[in-house]
Amino acid sequence: MIFTQTEFLIFLIIVLAATWTCRRRVTRNGVLLVASYYFYAYWDARFCGLLIFSTIVDYMIANRIDASSSLAVRRRWLWASITTNLGLLGFFKYCNFFIESAEAVLAPWGMSTSTLSIILPVGISFYTFQTMSYTIDVYRRRIPAATRPLDFALYVAFFPQLVAGPIVRARELMPQLATVPRLSRRRFYGGFQQLLRGAVKKVLIADRLGEMVDVVFAGPDLYSGATVSIAVIAYAGQIYYDFSGYTDMAIGVAKLLGYRFPANFRHPYLATSMSQFWGRWHMTLSRWLRDYLYIPLGGNRDGNLATYRNLMITMGLGGLWHGAAWTFVLWGIWHGAALCGQRWIRIRIPATIGWLATVLVVLSGWVLFRSPDLATSGDVFTAVMTWQAGIAWYPPLAIAAIGCMAAEHLAWKTRLRHAMRFPMDAWYSPIGTAILLWSLVLYAPQGFQPFVYFQF
Repeated sequence: MIFTQTEFLIFLIIVLAATWTCRRRVTRNGVLLVASYYFYAYWDARFCGLLIFSTIVDYMIANRIDASSSLAVRRRWLWASITTNLGLLGFFKYCNFFIESAEAVLAPWGMSTSTLSIILPVGISFYTFQTMSYTIDVYRRRIPAATRPLDFALYVAFFPQLVAGPIVRARELMPQLATVPRLSRRRFYGGFQQLLRGAVKKVLIADRLGEMVDVVFAGPDLYSGATVSIAVIAYAGQIYYDFSGYTDMAIGVAKLLGYRFPANFRHPYLATSMSQFWGRWHMTLSRWLRDYLYIPLGGNRDGNLATYRNLMITMGLGGLWHGAAWTFVLWGIWHGAALCGQRWIRIRIPATIGWLATVLVVLSGWVLFRSPDLATSGDVFTAVMTWQAGIAWYPPLAIAAIGCMAAEHLAWKTRLRHAMRFPMDAWYSPIGTAILLWSLVLYAPQGFQPFVYFQF
């Protein structure tokens, strides 16, 4: 079930009506849990068992950790949780990747292997990181272990963020699930507006850009250097508006239900350095990698060489988290190298130059991220750098969408950013809302396109 489908709209209306009529916390959370499992089962009911298994394991282990005063015992239980979670993630997401990588090494020796018929459970990367952060925080005595199984099960399976984030930590959501939220007209309106903005980002901008990106990246050697360059910029816009659109919709749905999620994007293409970019892009993943990988590795405490090592490991594994392919690993390594280079140079440069350098690094990385294989990424780089001859194609809707992306980023740096949220008391809000709804109906592409991050 996709947020932009009519089926989801019907589902959401039913869930809102059912939850806001519940007076008791247990009843409300029970309704939301059933709705969340129905939402997940809509994709493939078989994987609900995996979600239930992860929930039970981490609930029981966290309580064992919390109850023990022995550091050794608590550490053993923590490793049991980490091993279980990463074991499931590794099998479903990376098993065939490792088999294929081994085959490439063994082939010269006359040895062969065969891959397995494994279906990737949707959202497994997100809810695995979410439950891992919970057990680690319990181990660190940051939060107490959950004592209500229903609340914890809802925390893991809560449908707005289940499939593609944002990655919400237990200390952010669990306290909210312990009470019945009060219905607020202003919060409800804000949730609707954020849901609408997310739909516009996805349907009117990301999907339009994707129409060009899919064609050009399917055969970049056929197109002119200018067309391929525009396609690279188009993909930067597609993945941003697709993913930020999804998280806007997730945050908006949560607001409609009375809950608050952390922000996940803050106009990353305005960043003037790579560290600033990662402070604006997929912010809940960035802080997860920082708090549960980079800092435990040593962070920047042991000198420059150790810091560079920790950055490269963190970003390399962050790239692998995104997908089981060497293109994703190299994308992570590329960003890690850029972060190391930024720390090594340590020169204050004008903001404009910093912005331009950051954009070039990010665009180069998106080539690796989008390409299905290294050969395709090589063709894209060749077309862009040599300005090769080929088919010149400049689809008007894609160019218009890129223009909207630039205008929206520039407007965010002015006072217009407040007006663009359509404040509840502003006279123009009903007019703007009606225009957005009309545009969604009139200009939406035919069919429904899945969100990019569903594959992760």
